Amino acid sequence: MKRTVVAATAIACVLIASHWALAQGTPPGTVIVTPDKLTWKPGRVPGVENSDLVGDSTKQVPYIQRVRFPANFKVQAHTHPEERTYTIISGTWYVGWGDKFDEGKLIGLSAGSFYTEPANVPHFVATKGEPVVVQISGMGPTATKMVDAPK
Repeated sequence: MKRTVVAATAIACVLIASHWALAQGTPPGTVIVTPDKLTWKPGRVPGVENSDLVGDSTKQVPYIQRVRFPANFKVQAHTHPEERTYTIISGTWYVGWGDKFDEGKLIGLSAGSFYTEPANVPHFVATKGEPVVVQISGMGPTATKMVDAPK
């Protein structure tokens, strides 16, 4: 019982201190984005939505963005011109590498997972029974080039 009271008191102190720090302002250049403040816009792939957190993925600057994919969604083999890092924020994300979408090559990554993606390497992605949000970071400008796109 005593440990529970001590733990609850510690949590309350952290929450109060956090609120106080936010109320005091932040240093110039600080970015804080809470989930309710994300601004979603259509992504490069129809059906996908992006929310920019830092930078501008269309310019030659570092960027971080969240990308939201609907349930039961597939993106055929494609490449990106820059190296990227991915963190799965929610849902289970499926990724595979190669020139053609191949269900057998998909690797399932649950929320909290992280991976890197080299530049110009063909890959494909999918979601299954739930929507997925991933966080992507890289150095812009970015693009999505479909492998089987008409020439």
